[in-house]
Amino acid sequence: MIGDITLVLVGSFSVEWLPDNYCGCWTLGGSVTRKGVCLHSGEESEVTLRPSKKGGFFVSWANGSEPPIRLNPTQVVNSHLCTTLVLGRHSLSTVEHLLAALAGCGLTHVHIIVSGNEIPLLDGSSMGWVEAIEEVGILHLDVSNNLSPVVKKPLVIHKGSSVITAIPSESCYLIGMIDFPYPAIGRQQFSLELTPRSFVKDLAPARTFGFKDQIDHLMDKGLIKGGNLKNSLVCDGNSWLNPPLRFDNEPVRHKLLDLVGDLALVGLPKAQVMVYRGSHALHAELAESLSRECSLTETSLD
Repeated sequence: MIGDITLVLVGSFSVEWLPDNYCGCWTLGGSVTRKGVCLHSGEESEVTLRPSKKGGFFVSWANGSEPPIRLNPTQVVNSHLCTTLVLGRHSLSTVEHLLAALAGCGLTHVHIIVSGNEIPLLDGSSMGWVEAIEEVGILHLDVSNNLSPVVKKPLVIHKGSSVITAIPSESCYLIGMIDFPYPAIGRQQFSLELTPRSFVKDLAPARTFGFKDQIDHLMDKGLIKGGNLKNSLVCDGNSWLNPPLRFDNEPVRHKLLDLVGDLALVGLPKAQVMVYRGSHALHAELAESLSRECSLTETSLD
C-alpha cells in the first residue's frame, strides 16, 4: 500500500467482470471513493464515483450547489502536461487517467463528485480507478448505446511533427507511435483492438513518465509538486530511476492510455485511430472533430 493506493501487478487483475465490448450501456453498481495526492498542485483531493441515469460522464463539486455538468471536448483548455477542463466557474485538471478507466471499462453513465480542482494521480496509471470500479461492480442498462461516435470518413489532424488520424472501422482499434531522444525510450509502437478487457490488461497499468533533466524547470513553473518515484516513472537518459517497468514499452502504452482518457470526452469511436507523437492537445482536437463530424444521440433512463 502507498497511502490509500493499492499497487496492482501486471497480469494479476481479473477481467472476467468486464463487458466483452463497447456495444452496451453500463453504470456503476454503487458509489466508491478514492483520495490521493494530485500531480501538479501537490494537494490531496477526493473523488466519488456514483451510478447515473444520464448518458455520459457528469461532474459536480462536493458541497457545491451547481447541477452536474456533462463533460465534452469543448471544455478542454491548457492541455500541455495534462487535460484540464473549464466547467462553469471551476476548472478540473488531470482528468485523463480517471476518464480512461471509466470509458475503457465500458462505463457510459457515471456521476463524478470531486473535492478539489485536480484529480488525484494515485499510482500514475488507471489501475487504482479500475480497482475502484471493480469494487462496486457494474450494471447493464437496458437502453440503446448511441453515445459513441461512428466515423464515416477519414479525419487527419497535424500539429507540427505530430499527427493523429481516425478512419472508419467496425470497432475501436488504436495504434500509437512515439519517438524520444532518450535511449531508454527511443522509438516505440503498440497497437491493439480496444475492448474493456484489453484495456485493463494492456493499457490501464501503464504509468505516467517524465524526464530527470526537465524536473527543475517544471517545478519552477509550479508543476509536478505531487510527483514522486512512487507515482511516476522518471527517465534519466539511458536508464530509469525507478525500475522495473510494468511493460518493456510502458511509455507508448501510457500514451495510448492518455488517448483513451481524452477520447472519453466524446465517447470511444468506432474507428481505427493512429497517433504519432501524440499530446493531450492533439487528442482534444480529434475529440472535438469527432463531436462535430459524428452525430450523437444522448441516452438516459426514465
